[in-house]
Amino acid sequence: MSELQIGFALFVATFLVLFSGIPIGFGLVLISIVFLLVFGDPGALSSVSSVFIGELSSFALLTIPLFVLLGCTIGASRAGKDLYEALHRWLVRVPGGLVIANIMGCGLFAAMCGSSPATAAAIGKIGIPEMIDRQVPARLATGSIAAGGTLGILIPPSLTLIVYGIVTHTSIARLFLAGVVPGILLVVLFALYAWLSSVRFDRLRQGGGSVPETYTLGQKLRGSVRSLPFLAIIVAVTVFMYTGFATPSEVAAVAAFMALALVVFLYRTYRMRDVWPMMRDTVRESCMILMIVAGAAVYAYMMSYLYITQSLAEWVFGWGLREWQLILLLNVFLLVAGFFLPPVSVILMSMPVILPVLQQSHIDLVWFSIVMTINLEIGLIHPPLGLNLFVIQGVAPQVALRDIMLGVLPFVAIMLAFIVVLAVFPGLATWLPDRLMGAGV
Repeated sequence: MSELQIGFALFVATFLVLFSGIPIGFGLVLISIVFLLVFGDPGALSSVSSVFIGELSSFALLTIPLFVLLGCTIGASRAGKDLYEALHRWLVRVPGGLVIANIMGCGLFAAMCGSSPATAAAIGKIGIPEMIDRQVPARLATGSIAAGGTLGILIPPSLTLIVYGIVTHTSIARLFLAGVVPGILLVVLFALYAWLSSVRFDRLRQGGGSVPETYTLGQKLRGSVRSLPFLAIIVAVTVFMYTGFATPSEVAAVAAFMALALVVFLYRTYRMRDVWPMMRDTVRESCMILMIVAGAAVYAYMMSYLYITQSLAEWVFGWGLREWQLILLLNVFLLVAGFFLPPVSVILMSMPVILPVLQQSHIDLVWFSIVMTINLEIGLIHPPLGLNLFVIQGVAPQVALRDIMLGVLPFVAIMLAFIVVLAVFPGLATWLPDRLMGAGV
């Protein structure tokens, strides 16, 4: 068989194994061993264990369990409710202010915990019942939370960007900076859509509905006080990382420690029954991600050993595609892959093939990381298999899944349009890292 035929067989086998229910990390190792035995030689297997262990020995991987601990700590506290309440008090008089408060709450909570499902669950548990009780359309209420939750893998600290940086050997600090402006712009675009939809809905109701709440300036300020310590974590991460005071791993340790301290002193969560779920979830999620990372390293080694990666890259270049055609092709591939697999898995499985193509085409890896992340965000909410759709259904069982799916479609359109904007204006992603860290090599 030719390398391309082996690659096609590998593609089919990979999806069959992953859909069988085998854990992704172990499934990738199993596929790699089988293909090395069938199409390689037994001597190639001698390197599998060293590749697996060697990948886990990287110091950069320390950022993953530490940022997971940060997210689990924030997710287990009342931080989401406090953020939502503070924003709601400031935006209560704005048309669609309740929806905007939830979207902005998702953005801030995502910046602290870095997890899309955790963000959607934490803010959705509080915000969706409130919005529905106050006559916000169910589709807008659930769609805004599902879409807002996806910001967790774009706004730093982002586990997706950390994994991308490790796989492509790109500066994690630069990737974090690249996600800031696109993340803020997506929050603004989501909020603008919520405002326009709410204005239209209010007109259809002819001004009917309940009388809006009112808060004094003192009440607004008091509502914001409990959120300030957690916002300080975001500031600390930014200052420590981008002033060169600490490495990403050290920053992750400081952020995790600050979050634990705040949860203990602010919310009194020092009892074992409160601390145990945070530690349990941290170990569980960290081990899952690290096993996928190690399994993907073995998978990439197998593809390189069998010359599949190089042949696929040469095959793609043989098409003579222009740069915009190549970007379009890669986006379609990532969009489809994101329907079926979590973002970390897509990055680890696809980048060994995509990276040589990007490098030979001289495509900026920092810029592409943001395009890829937004694409994977779409996969998290795109019907019918988006993970966040089922998270929202779990926290809002009173809303039909069909309404949740229809509610996210406008946000999917916004993100697709934003990818086009990023392609036309790549500086939206690269300006800030170039400004603060110098032009990338």
